[in-house]
Amino acid sequence: MEKLLMKGNEALAEAAIRAGCQCFFGYPITPQSELPAYLAREMPKRGRVFLQAESEIAAINMVYGAAGAGARVMTSSSSPGISLKQEGISYLCGAELPCLIVNIVRGGPGLGDIQPAQSDYFQATRGGGHGDYRTIVFSPSSVQELVDMVYDAFDLADIYRNPVMILGDGILGQMMEPVVFREKSHRELPPKTWATTGKKDRKQNIINSLYLDPVKLEQHNWKLDRKYREIMAKECRWEVINGDDAEYFVVAYGICARIAFSAVEMARNEGIKAGLIRPITLWPYPQKAFDDVMDRAKAFLTVELSLGQMIDDVKLSVNGRAPVYFYGRPGGMVPTAEDVFNEILKMKGASR
Repeated sequence: MEKLLMKGNEALAEAAIRAGCQCFFGYPITPQSELPAYLAREMPKRGRVFLQAESEIAAINMVYGAAGAGARVMTSSSSPGISLKQEGISYLCGAELPCLIVNIVRGGPGLGDIQPAQSDYFQATRGGGHGDYRTIVFSPSSVQELVDMVYDAFDLADIYRNPVMILGDGILGQMMEPVVFREKSHRELPPKTWATTGKKDRKQNIINSLYLDPVKLEQHNWKLDRKYREIMAKECRWEVINGDDAEYFVVAYGICARIAFSAVEMARNEGIKAGLIRPITLWPYPQKAFDDVMDRAKAFLTVELSLGQMIDDVKLSVNGRAPVYFYGRPGGMVPTAEDVFNEILKMKGASR
């Protein structure tokens, strides 16, 4: 397979086309604007639909319509734009409609800046909108992984009839790395017999998230809960580096995981038994990764481009069995490997 040097946003867009995306609806916002720009140029060439909506709210509701008709559909934005889409995402989950949502995170709150951040973790993993619902959330740490996750995200959306989010950041969106594309998924996907295709030779399909009868609404929510529990059991993904003998673990995702990896290598060179836990799915969160190392773990250090959000899931996973420390840089400030290495030294000193 041919290896290409591509910017993250553009590689993601090309992967979406190759994964069978039929429709894209969005609105430009940095630092992900190259993604819709690429699709605006390439989708019409391949007989696909690209439409720049008048707003993020309009875009997510167009996603609802296309998904309801059975199309493989996606949207993308950055932090403030994703905030505007939250009501629509809740409706998509309530109606059990599959789609891909991409958030290339920027600094906040408010308009913040266009630098990389991870401060949308709560929004992505806790629902973000109203009601009891969940979206599967992937966190890539390289451009190649960004590409590979597009195929998986579309497939899982179809399998579980649920929106899936890829949570990247400004660095991944803008950096260039070599990537290899596969042409299509190899999964067995369920037929979309539920879609509103306009056919008259079958029972009427109704797609809705409105249940005026509280008994029926409760039954629907229990049904969604069973689906979410199945996802939690089957779709947790993570990577553990140097886990066999590590005593001090850094926990990081996305671009922070790459920085943390270098810091762990520096610690190893100094004789410190350091390891890295990298969640690949942020929801469902890989609690088992922590269970597997608790017999030797002395402490955990959570590293984030935020004031501390994933640390809540780390603490829940550790469940009081070891101390949990935090190092974060908010507002688009990115730590160096040396910064994280110094925090490892502090963690080791404090945990003796």
